[in-house]
Amino acid sequence: MAENLSKLATESDSNYLDLDKHSVETILRQINAEDKTVPYSVEKVIPQIEKLVGQIVSRMEKGGRLFYIGAGTSGRLGVVDASECPPTYGVPHDWVIGLIAGGDGAIRKAVENAEDDEQQAWLDMKAYDIDQNDVVIGIAASGRTPYVIGGLRDANAHGVLTGCIVCNEGSAIAQVAQYPIEVVVGPEYVTGSTRMKSGTAQKLVLNMISTAVMIRLGRVRGNKMVDMALSNHKLVLRAIRMVKEATGVSEEKASELLDQHGSVRAAVDAFHASI
Repeated sequence: MAENLSKLATESDSNYLDLDKHSVETILRQINAEDKTVPYSVEKVIPQIEKLVGQIVSRMEKGGRLFYIGAGTSGRLGVVDASECPPTYGVPHDWVIGLIAGGDGAIRKAVENAEDDEQQAWLDMKAYDIDQNDVVIGIAASGRTPYVIGGLRDANAHGVLTGCIVCNEGSAIAQVAQYPIEVVVGPEYVTGSTRMKSGTAQKLVLNMISTAVMIRLGRVRGNKMVDMALSNHKLVLRAIRMVKEATGVSEEKASELLDQHGSVRAAVDAFHASI
């Protein structure tokens, strides 16, 4: 018997009819009106996000890592969040790991049926020697992706803490995850196009999780990214400004300190240690 997806909020019919007959301005304003509702849906689940962040921090303080697993848009969002942690916070590339069904090639091009394999996610995580200090977050708008369900189930069986970010209530994934986050955003503007509101909600939650975790792990000082990688001219100029503000030295001296010590944190600490 075919699964009835129509009961899922993410698959329910759009609130707007005859999209193909609207002007561009109308389409854009309607999309924007729908997008405005997403942060309110996220606000409702802040208590659940807080609980999961606390668990992640306690494990990462002991050397654990954070894994994201997902397929399609959800998988790509996890990969994006993971890939931005090293340059933003100066952390090793294996602190936050994003895995997508079908492998890295699926980031750019969909891999047929990859999301339907319940065994593959655990195999993907095993390649990183996952253990009980780690945390796995499954990301799936529908809450029913087999790749994610199997990955969380196997992680639970091996004593690994699990969480999830889904956009339907009472989903199979939320039932498997120990710390579920269910952000219900309702019908998409284009029916079933979960890269829209659902994807936006997932991105917001991922931003909140990784940012809060990195702050609690000491990777932010005040409100500054003091460990960011100085990988381009813009970031070097930002770092020079940050060192100037923290020390009161000239721009030239701030640049010298950065050249000598390699990061804003190290440059500022070295300056204060020398006076």
